[in-house]
Amino acid sequence: MVKKPTSKPAKLYRPIGLASGMLGGIIAGQIFKQVWKHAAPGDRGEAPNPLSTDYALKEILIAAAIQGAIYAVIKTVIDRGGARLFERWTGEWPGN
Repeated sequence: MVKKPTSKPAKLYRPIGLASGMLGGIIAGQIFKQVWKHAAPGDRGEAPNPLSTDYALKEILIAAAIQGAIYAVIKTVIDRGGARLFERWTGEWPGN
């Protein structure tokens, strides 16, 4: 398969995509903290990390699954919105 060369506008999108990815991670982290604070059993307001001895493996895995799902949704929304905005400005979809 012959690969089509990346256009100049699409190359300009790379730093925008990196920045939006970092922003998405920050937003997803804040959302996850709030979700965990309200959903966690008992007085545990802080989410467990993989090395926490105060939490059962089941709780750690549930927290990781919730965090991953939130991150994936937020990243997709931000990436897709950024690509649409880029297409409006340049007339070209950044992934093509």
